[in-house]
Amino acid sequence: MKRSNDFIVGLVVLGSVVGIVAFALWLSQANLGSARREVVARFTDVGNAKVGNSVVIRGVESGHIESIELESTGWVLVRMALDHDVKLPGSPVVLLSESSMFGEWQATIMDRAAAPDDADVQQQLAQSGAAGHGALPGARLPDIAQLTAVAGRIAGDMSRVADRVQVAFDDRAAVELRQSIRNFADLSSELERTVRVQSQGLSQLSSDVHRTVTSVNATAMSLERTATRVDSSTSKGEIAQIMGNVNEASADIKATSHDLRDASHSFLATQQQLTSVLTHADSVLGKIDRGQGSLGLMVNDPSLYQNSDALLSQMRELVAEIRAHPGKYLSVKIF
Repeated sequence: MKRSNDFIVGLVVLGSVVGIVAFALWLSQANLGSARREVVARFTDVGNAKVGNSVVIRGVESGHIESIELESTGWVLVRMALDHDVKLPGSPVVLLSESSMFGEWQATIMDRAAAPDDADVQQQLAQSGAAGHGALPGARLPDIAQLTAVAGRIAGDMSRVADRVQVAFDDRAAVELRQSIRNFADLSSELERTVRVQSQGLSQLSSDVHRTVTSVNATAMSLERTATRVDSSTSKGEIAQIMGNVNEASADIKATSHDLRDASHSFLATQQQLTSVLTHADSVLGKIDRGQGSLGLMVNDPSLYQNSDALLSQMRELVAEIRAHPGKYLSVKIF
């Protein structure tokens, strides 16, 4: 009987020891019988993160924090034990943040491109990444206490702004605000009328621009057709033929110009001769008018005209007498 009691007591003690050991292993999150992958991250500050906090990758718990060490250089190294089959992102970084309202923290491993676009977080990642190789860049997100403090400051600022607005917005300010609203309504009506008038002008301008563009397009098409014809003429040698004809015409015009120059010289000489002839003729006519010479006497002496007229009269009478009596004046003998 005594031996059976001792045996029971021994089993209870042994079970207690095994339970205590198992509980200790559970608290330390030991993973017996499977390999662990160790990852180290560098931080400027880890906040309230502690050994044993979970490590999350893509929302899945994939390990825990094994140790937190403070280097002599001022950096804090956080060693994390991950499951052996876990794959890290292409450019991994580690963010420490609170996981609940009760002060529990966790380490989140994510790609650098997915990190929050916050100036402080990006600065921490840049500094820890530039500190050296061998550790992942790390940053600590603001905890709930910091967010609460910031929210308190914002609430205080809003309270002060509300007090100032309440002081500034009295009955007079309300009247002025109503007047401003009325003026704004009038201004809106005036702007509406102005826009209506301007829209009509813009419509007319748009029509004019459309007609102008149509005319420009027609002109461009005419120029294109002309260019096509010129190009076709050039390819067929017509332009070269025209230029040859122009050169021949230019040579003919040049020869004609020389002929005209020679004719001009000849005309000048003829004009000089004509001037000389007219000068002599004027001298002769002057002498005739003055009664010099035989022709002058004939022109200026009336007696010569009278005698000539009498002679003609006598000659008419003689011709009439001969016609009337031809035998008196003419004797015709036939042998």
